[in-house]
Order: sequence, then structure tokens, then C-alpha cells
Amino acid sequence: MIILKTPAEIDVMAQASKVVAEALEVVRSAVRPGVTTDDLDRIAEQAIRDRGAIPAFKGYRSYPKTLCASVNEQVVHGIPSKRKLKDGDIIGLDLGAIVGGFYGDSAVTVAVGETSESVARLIQVTQEALDLGIQKAIVGNRLTDISHAVQRHVEAAGYSVVTEFVGHGIGRQLHEEPQVPNYGKAGQGPRLQYGMVLAIEPMVNVGGSAVRVLEDRWTAVTADGSLSAHFEHTIAIQPTGPALVLSQRVRNAA
Repeated sequence: MIILKTPAEIDVMAQASKVVAEALEVVRSAVRPGVTTDDLDRIAEQAIRDRGAIPAFKGYRSYPKTLCASVNEQVVHGIPSKRKLKDGDIIGLDLGAIVGGFYGDSAVTVAVGETSESVARLIQVTQEALDLGIQKAIVGNRLTDISHAVQRHVEAAGYSVVTEFVGHGIGRQLHEEPQVPNYGKAGQGPRLQYGMVLAIEPMVNVGGSAVRVLEDRWTAVTADGSLSAHFEHTIAIQPTGPALVLSQRVRNAA
């Protein structure tokens, strides 16, 4: 069942998403060669708690950390560790927060130090795919209008969309209905309505779309070892016009 949110509830979700956006910017600014993903996790948790919020991922289905930190071929759900980032790596930073019983969720992928034009292009195309999906999140469209916009842009650029993980509704639960695939024909699924709040999150691979989950039962990696990028926003569908991006990136969030 899709749970529509009231304007007051969306306001609270905007607060949670603002915390996520600010915390992600703090973590993003700390990304550099030599930093461990555990370091980034501690920074993320402190940034969330400093803003009076609760880390959404820590303890969720026994996940042990605050941040999902996915490096290079890791697609999503990378568990922070003593792994040091190296010049030329890329890292997906996925973070959630709870404010007033409601969730916010967002992700970005950033380059570590100097990187190649091909890596920069992967990151750019993935972010563009998210933006194009969000543009389709308007009243009267169908759910897969979002999905199709993402897939079309990604595949036109020569990349693959991950199909085993999808976006989702969000509210009092981190994951609610509906699922939001990053692939599919346009014009299918439920019609989008005011009050729907969605986490749209393209995951894009340089190689094939197949992934596998490591023995830690969390970290998903590309099956062929190719690089992967991930972006995510929490958005609220408005009565008219474009969706409101609740987790819009902020600057100077330290």
C-alpha cells in the first residue's frame, strides 16, 4: 500500500532530508586519499547527531554502521572499515537520518583525489540520470516514467543500470511501497499523486548490470569488477509542477 503524506508530514521529512544533505556534504568534504571509510562513518554519525537527528541505517536489519561507503566496484551497501581511500578511487556515500519519526535518504558518488575523464563521465551520467528521473515525478505520470527516463539516459551513454536494487517509497519507514525501478517501459505502474514521497536512486555500472553480494551479506559488487556509481534523492510529488527535492545538496554544511 502506498502511503500518501500530509503537508505537515512532508515538512518533517524535509527536516530529516536536510540533515542528510548537510551530513553528506560534511562527509564529502572529508573524502581524500589516506582517509579510511571508518573515518567517514564516524564523521557521518557525528554530523547527524549534532543536528539532533538519529542515524537511520545503524542497526537497520542489523547493519552495523551509520554510512554506506561503496568504493569502486562496490555498488551499494559497502560497510565502512579500515580500508584507506586511494587517489583515483571513487566512493558512493549513502546516508539516512530520522527526525520526528520520519526518514530522509540520499546518496552521492565522489572521486578521490585526481581521477580520469572516463570516471568523471560515469559520475556525471549517473547524476544526470537521477535528475531526469526526478523530472518525470509529477502528478499524472506513471511510476515507470521515472524508471524509463533513468534507463534511457544510462544506456544511451553506454553504461548498464543495476536491476537487482531499486528505489523506494519512504516515510515512517525507510523502505515503503512503491518500489522505484531504474529500468522499464514508460507508462506503467501506479499513477503518481500529490503526497507520494520517493527515494529515487540510479545505480550505474561501466560494465554489465549483474551484481553479487559478498560474504558480509551487505556489500553488493559488480559481477564483472567494473566501476559503479550511485546517486539518490528523497523527493515529494507536488500538486502541480516539478517534484520538491527534499534532500537537495547544500554547501558549507560543516
